[in-house]
Amino acid sequence: MSVQQHLLDLGDLFNFSDLSTFTQNIPIEWVASALDLSSQATIRRRRLPADQVLWLVLGMALFRDEPVHEVARRLNICAQGLATDHLLARSGVTEARKRLGSGPVEWLFRKTGNQWGGERYRDDSWQGLQVFAVDGALLRTPDTPELRDHFGSGNTPTERQTPFPMLRLVALMNVRSHVILDAQLSPYRRSEMRLADEFLEQVPNQSVTLFDKGFWSADLMLRLSGQGISRHWLTPARKNLVSEEVVRYGKNDRLVRMKVSPQARKRNPDLPTHWEVREVSYEIQGKLKTIMTSLPAATYSANAVAKLYQERWEIELGFRDIKSSMQQNAMTLRSKKIDLVYQEVWGLLLAYNMIRREASQAAVAFGRAPSDIRFKPACQYIAVQLIVMAAANPISAMGRRLADLRAGVGGMFLDHHPRPSRPRTVKISKTRFPVDRKAAPLK
Repeated sequence: MSVQQHLLDLGDLFNFSDLSTFTQNIPIEWVASALDLSSQATIRRRRLPADQVLWLVLGMALFRDEPVHEVARRLNICAQGLATDHLLARSGVTEARKRLGSGPVEWLFRKTGNQWGGERYRDDSWQGLQVFAVDGALLRTPDTPELRDHFGSGNTPTERQTPFPMLRLVALMNVRSHVILDAQLSPYRRSEMRLADEFLEQVPNQSVTLFDKGFWSADLMLRLSGQGISRHWLTPARKNLVSEEVVRYGKNDRLVRMKVSPQARKRNPDLPTHWEVREVSYEIQGKLKTIMTSLPAATYSANAVAKLYQERWEIELGFRDIKSSMQQNAMTLRSKKIDLVYQEVWGLLLAYNMIRREASQAAVAFGRAPSDIRFKPACQYIAVQLIVMAAANPISAMGRRLADLRAGVGGMFLDHHPRPSRPRTVKISKTRFPVDRKAAPLK
């Protein structure tokens, strides 16, 4: 019997609508296909089967301050529907996660990210182009010999190691909906640029992708713009770039020609010896900034291009939402095995995307843009509602509960009012010692 058929036969024991926010967004066929990747897939009816372990991994991302076995109890995750300490041992949760592995969670994240990341919403384009961003972040793992040997750690000026092993994350994000289309995880020593190479083909047509300066590469940029239709890029110029002017479009707008480095041509012999790039300069806070782009000057003005690059910070906000709002500022991941670390992070990214998509659907219902909804209150609201839904009858009024949830999320819009100006002032530092204002000045 296939895993798909087995899951469909579980209706009498478990209904996927227990977590209706999850299952409304993720079709059961996707779940079945993901679980089919698990090498431990079996028709044996376990106390904590793989289908529910998948929801448990997602619950771990939403309840970071709770132990894993408590997350299972809160979400009512168990074959019998009563995940109490008597029915579900703590060691059983860990073993169930090991049986599931990281592969199914990673597959499900990529499937949903590719599907949701390209969805169109109100005001989600820039002059007809969808806007994406690529950037990297670091996550800290527990300090065990196994994890340190696999993930490695950061550079230090001495031979001393950094306190914790580090995992590298590079993501491709839709900056208007903040949904992550794709991502790569790796040990610390792998290059962000090489990781970005692996999901380059996921960038949709009719788009512009914003890069940090650390991704500057003729190979990367030429392949992005050369594949597909109207796939453009934008990145800050690196210092000390040697170029020659080809065409002058305006005072701070020109086309330049640069040599492709021998190292890049050795890695990819198909690269040309030279390539041409548009260079746009602009002033911000009294400093002159320069960006490079493939956007043609005939269609996109220099002012518009310069303003567009400011949206690159949206991906930084997405990383902040994951680290601060979802992880509740917990600096270290909770898993202590290599595969479970990857499973935890893939579950974190999947849960983040589901919150973003649910918020986007709420925004559409209110005629607003997805980026108008505040992430942290939406995350907390959905987490609380999941506990309520898990304890309720899964069948009756499911559609009404989901509509109520989206209505609640829709009440969390940002207020786009200008912030009052508060000039910076230098204040005396706080001290626990009394200050003698009559004391004589120091000589």
